[in-house]
Amino acid sequence: MNDRPEPAETPGPADFSDALTRRELQRASVWIGLAVAVALVWMLAQPLLLILGGLVFGAILDGGTRLLGRILPIRRGFRLAIVCLAGLAFLLWTFYFAGSQLTAQAEGLRATVQMQAQRLFGWAASTGLVPKGGGGIDAIGKQLMASLGQLTSWVGSAFGALSSLAMIAVIGIFLTIEPRLYERGVAWMLPMDRRPEFYTLAKRMGQTLRRLMAGRLLGMAVEGIGTWLLLMIGGVPMAALLGILTGLLAFLPNIGAIVSGVLIVLVGFSAGFNAGLWAIAVYAIVQIVDGYVIVPAVAKRSVDLAPALVLGAQLLFGALFGILGLALADPMIAMIKVLLEDRARSAAEEVGSPA
Repeated sequence: MNDRPEPAETPGPADFSDALTRRELQRASVWIGLAVAVALVWMLAQPLLLILGGLVFGAILDGGTRLLGRILPIRRGFRLAIVCLAGLAFLLWTFYFAGSQLTAQAEGLRATVQMQAQRLFGWAASTGLVPKGGGGIDAIGKQLMASLGQLTSWVGSAFGALSSLAMIAVIGIFLTIEPRLYERGVAWMLPMDRRPEFYTLAKRMGQTLRRLMAGRLLGMAVEGIGTWLLLMIGGVPMAALLGILTGLLAFLPNIGAIVSGVLIVLVGFSAGFNAGLWAIAVYAIVQIVDGYVIVPAVAKRSVDLAPALVLGAQLLFGALFGILGLALADPMIAMIKVLLEDRARSAAEEVGSPA
């Protein structure tokens, strides 16, 4: 007969009454929930970006509505309607009245850029900078397009791009019509003691986003109109199209300026050496005015973002989420910075408050 004592019974994995088991289960649930949340964000990246784009567009409409209210004291709904109709009228004018001229210039721009790129590639091959017989600019273009990956995959059809823009516009308009409704809806999911803090944070984010977008639109207008007028004065061909492209690309900080600069210089040198030098001067003047006058003035009133941080975010979000991620990288970084500053302020207040 064995006189050794029986080992003590310990709780098994199906016994949740033990405190240690419950604690480990809670830890596992947190990690599993985090993994599921990351997977859902990755799978729903495009819809989430469309919603974020709607928020950005709504901030633009809201900013225009508030600005109009300073000079036209009428109901908010009427002011919003005026802003929307003004934007729609501008788009109609651009596409219908200037469409034929810009279409002809666009074909000329494509041919000019291709010819200039071929000449540049030939010069680089003659100097030994690139290997000869590598297929020319067409092969390089194919390699570049292949390396972009997701950056252009979402715009596989014009219908997909237009439908995405339409959804962004609809979301932005609905948010601007009754912003407090959606604010209260989000706050309803939070504990009561956290709601005042959420309202304060939402107000700061809204102000930052409105000022950031106001500065962006101002920069787009200055760059587009300034480029158009200066190129036209210098006799550079396709000045109107280059001005519109420069204004549109100004919505993408850093990267947009590089792309528009390359187009301006290539078209300028296609009209002669003097026109090319004038194009370089125009690009430098416009970028200096935008970089040293407009951007600092906006940064003082919105959020100060380091250029390297914005460029890094654009490259990262563009590679991960496509052209929408590239376009919305700046607003996303601004909102994240406001959130982190609010968290740091709250933590400092808690540490400094008496026990």
